[in-house]
Amino acid sequence: MPILKAMFKRGRWWSLIHAANQCLMRWPTPPKDLITTALTVAVGAVGALIGWGVGAPVYLLIGPATLVSLAGLAGLSMGISMTLRNACFVVIGLVVGAGFDRSALEAMIRWPLAFAVILLMIWVMLVVSRWMLSRYFGFSKRSALLAAAPGHLSFVLAIAAQAGEDVVRVSTTQSVRLLSLTLVVPFVALAMGVEMKGIVLPQGALMGAATLVMLLALGVGAGLVLGRLHVPAPMLIGPMIVSALGHLSALTPGVLPLWLVIPAFMVLGALIGTRFSGVSMRDLASGLAAGLAVTVVAVLLALVAAIPVAIALGVPLAHILIGFAPGGFETMIALGAVMGVVPGFVPACHMMRLFVLSVMLPLMLSRGDRHSS
Repeated sequence: MPILKAMFKRGRWWSLIHAANQCLMRWPTPPKDLITTALTVAVGAVGALIGWGVGAPVYLLIGPATLVSLAGLAGLSMGISMTLRNACFVVIGLVVGAGFDRSALEAMIRWPLAFAVILLMIWVMLVVSRWMLSRYFGFSKRSALLAAAPGHLSFVLAIAAQAGEDVVRVSTTQSVRLLSLTLVVPFVALAMGVEMKGIVLPQGALMGAATLVMLLALGVGAGLVLGRLHVPAPMLIGPMIVSALGHLSALTPGVLPLWLVIPAFMVLGALIGTRFSGVSMRDLASGLAAGLAVTVVAVLLALVAAIPVAIALGVPLAHILIGFAPGGFETMIALGAVMGVVPGFVPACHMMRLFVLSVMLPLMLSRGDRHSS
């Protein structure tokens, strides 16, 4: 009997949430050698230059993500070390947190409406995508539900492996969704008239060296604490909170230097592309069409859900869309910063999405088991 079903029968909800948090938002296993990291960063840098050369929106994310993905599919070993990965998240967290101001605090009281819509949107995404994948792409109903999940990749793969589902196909479909949303959302925002910059350009005087060192130290410390509490993306959220508090209180004035900001966003773009390292062309073919179909459904439903929220909150539609689009947690936060979304809105929306999936996905799987028995 599957472990999830047993947990439901015993009513151990806390075990379910703990298991979800344990699996939450883990990227591919980092390489043990520095050569792989150096090669990946180099490929990512070339991708960023190509993206800049062709005028791609958010080229520091799109360029590296695309070229590193292609390199991985071509057989090269792509990966980012855990140290560099965390350093990248810390810097991006500090950048995002620096955007908090009084207007951001005033906007927070209106967010519950967005959270309610997110809950409904995720349920519709799961139902529609599960039906589509099982009807037109040959997935079993359980595999279709897991492949349709708009996020929570590691949690999804853990369930698939334990239940004996087609892990490779589920993983490939999910990875295609993550990369596709990274590439598609900026162009959708561009079509909506949003000015998409290649990087987050800090405005104002540069932060002093002592202030920068203090923020980095406090941000890392906060990330380590949140990691012990199983908060998603702790090395991103922790520094973001520290930076927000520092700037709201005017204790840490100034902006981060570009020599930190530019490499951080480029490394994140390369990290996105490492999802396809070690994936064979045969495996890619088995999940490519399904992943693209799920991406189309996700974008359309996120857009439909974002319209009434944008009208009610008086916020640009593209800004709501970036909070609703079920892409990678760190990636969507970075895109939100580039687009100038109200600070805190995008992280809050995506944390809610992951929490809802932690509960809704096992419930739907359990219900499906009862109907099939």
